[in-house]
Amino acid sequence: VGSGSAVSLSRQVQSTGGSSAVSKCSTAAQGYIQDRFLRLLAGRRRRRAPLIHRGYYIRARAVDHCVQDFLLKTQSLPRTQILSLGAGFDSLYFRLKDMGLLHHTVVYEVDFPNVACQKAALIKRTKELSVLVGDTGGEGLGAITFSGEDYKLLGVDLSELSELERTLEDAGLNNEIPTLFIAEVVLTYMENTRSDALIHWVAEHFPQACFLVYEQVHPEDPFGRVMQQHFRQLNTALHSLAQYPDCGAQQKRFLGKGWTECSVVDMNEFFTCCIPEDEQQRVQTLEPFDEYEEWHLKCSHYFVLAASKGLEPSWTPLLPSVTVPRPAGPAGMAGSVPAAACARLSGIPGLRRYGHHSVLIKPNMILTMGGFGEEDGQHCRVRNFHVLSKHAGYWKAVCVTQNTPGKRWGERLYHTVSCLSDTLALVVGGRTSPSSSGLGMLWLKFPETCNAPGPDDIAVELVSLQPAAEAAALRWRHSTTEMTFKGEQYLFVYGGRSALEPVLGDWYFLHTPELSYTVIAVEGPVPESRHSHSACSWEGGVLIAGGLGAAEQPLGSVFLLRELEHGFQWQAIETHPPLVPRYSHTAHVHEGKLLLVGGVWFHASSVPGITVIDLTTGLCLDYVINVEHLEWPLMLHNHSSVFLPNEKELLVIGGGGNCFSFGTHLNAEPVLLSLSSILISH
Repeated sequence: VGSGSAVSLSRQVQSTGGSSAVSKCSTAAQGYIQDRFLRLLAGRRRRRAPLIHRGYYIRARAVDHCVQDFLLKTQSLPRTQILSLGAGFDSLYFRLKDMGLLHHTVVYEVDFPNVACQKAALIKRTKELSVLVGDTGGEGLGAITFSGEDYKLLGVDLSELSELERTLEDAGLNNEIPTLFIAEVVLTYMENTRSDALIHWVAEHFPQACFLVYEQVHPEDPFGRVMQQHFRQLNTALHSLAQYPDCGAQQKRFLGKGWTECSVVDMNEFFTCCIPEDEQQRVQTLEPFDEYEEWHLKCSHYFVLAASKGLEPSWTPLLPSVTVPRPAGPAGMAGSVPAAACARLSGIPGLRRYGHHSVLIKPNMILTMGGFGEEDGQHCRVRNFHVLSKHAGYWKAVCVTQNTPGKRWGERLYHTVSCLSDTLALVVGGRTSPSSSGLGMLWLKFPETCNAPGPDDIAVELVSLQPAAEAAALRWRHSTTEMTFKGEQYLFVYGGRSALEPVLGDWYFLHTPELSYTVIAVEGPVPESRHSHSACSWEGGVLIAGGLGAAEQPLGSVFLLRELEHGFQWQAIETHPPLVPRYSHTAHVHEGKLLLVGGVWFHASSVPGITVIDLTTGLCLDYVINVEHLEWPLMLHNHSSVFLPNEKELLVIGGGGNCFSFGTHLNAEPVLLSLSSILISH
């Protein structure tokens, strides 16, 4: 790399550090973490979204967990050191000093020379910072930009190893005492040969050391591709990912470069296993939040690693991966399902959305409504309806405007749509923002001769409910399923969440068409409360599968609500092998088989494809979706799907979400999944 391009690259990397400082500052301001120094160091202030706050919270907790563990386990030793690589405007030293944890520890920070100079100047002119550190006037010696008794700030490029070694020696770093090295999203910005050399150099030169790394993994799944694209656009490519794509590869990397112990966990595992339950609950209730899919995907794409050598086993800051069983992933893939884009639907922005609902209103005709996506050239809650119809083997779509003056009832996310007849559908629940109360019910009426609906063909009317049935409608991420009892038609509204309750486990029987609330006896083991599950009609009853449970943990249970003489009974369906817990999937039943489509699970080495459960034997088979013919990442969560039994095809419409700070991804066009090879009738 020529020096000119190296300088511009270092500027790009530094800008990610500045943005990260602002995000950390916002996270502290909202009460996720206690850190009064971030606002002094971050410069500009800006309130970030709740999803960003959670992401930076878990990052701060992971680093703190390992740092405090190191300090605790070495507190009886006369001297220790911490060396933070690429520290930027981090507040670690000031927090530890303020907490009285640095009695015998010196903190060294290294970053690009201009970053180190800016930070040194900031400390000197900010009394709250300078009074803590006590300036001993040792700066100005080469690359040392600030020197206190227990704090040294050094301006040096990490990839220049010989220069780094010389500067650390000048600053008084002692190779012989236990040292913790921290690299928080730093190594991945370096060329692999250089970061590998740095890891090996530390192991060779420091007989007693720990190395803490926090950075990204899983570059090749849909979220990973969006993440990589984001960093490429910033001109800060993530170099580690190609060579070290997962936690296992990172562990081997350290063990092969002179480190004797190494444990790695992804952030879903860290949150579940290392953060006490009461603290998990505190964080989950700090702000209105409804982006679970993106939160769990973000967490499965970051890891924290702790490597060590030469230390007594009792004071290695080990992570819990050694003792905690990983959630079992799919036992193996039974085959693959080909995906093909519906090319003729590619130019229709209204079909790029998530959190919407689609329903078959008559053969070869699908109504899609609601959600968040593209409309009138911007991202917003989608107001218009779309009707997809199949003619001569091809799908085409028509946008249907909602023509009730002054009313925007169709603008909602995470609602359900049930088709009750050729001319009538019912919309139940949904939300606008996560802090709003749920929305009521709507009738959608379409004319009988609706072959190619015109813009004014769908009438929307608000349903006036009896008070007893109102609670059924004030929820979202629930399910509404058609069922029968004693020959009568009912809708079964189950689960979901509301503005007040993060997860619901109640249910309502609504007699159709007048929607009167009916009490019907239900016995058997009641399923755990859940939202973002799937529900299908089967043999007059209802099949519930998966979902997100009370502690924001995915569920792997399947329940059948089956009709008895005087009511219904919940019956658990055992699956073999056990169903991998998941949520935000869709589901269909075909000839005694339950098909689960996509979703989010914690098992990070693959993304959910199609799972087929034989409802007679409980046999559970996973199939991967073959996306080689798609030119864009297919995100199968927050999507809708319609099963076409004659063709044995699934039409997937929409899907995607807000991918942390990497931008919003919307699946570019509807996709057909051919299931003929996996649904062979026996």
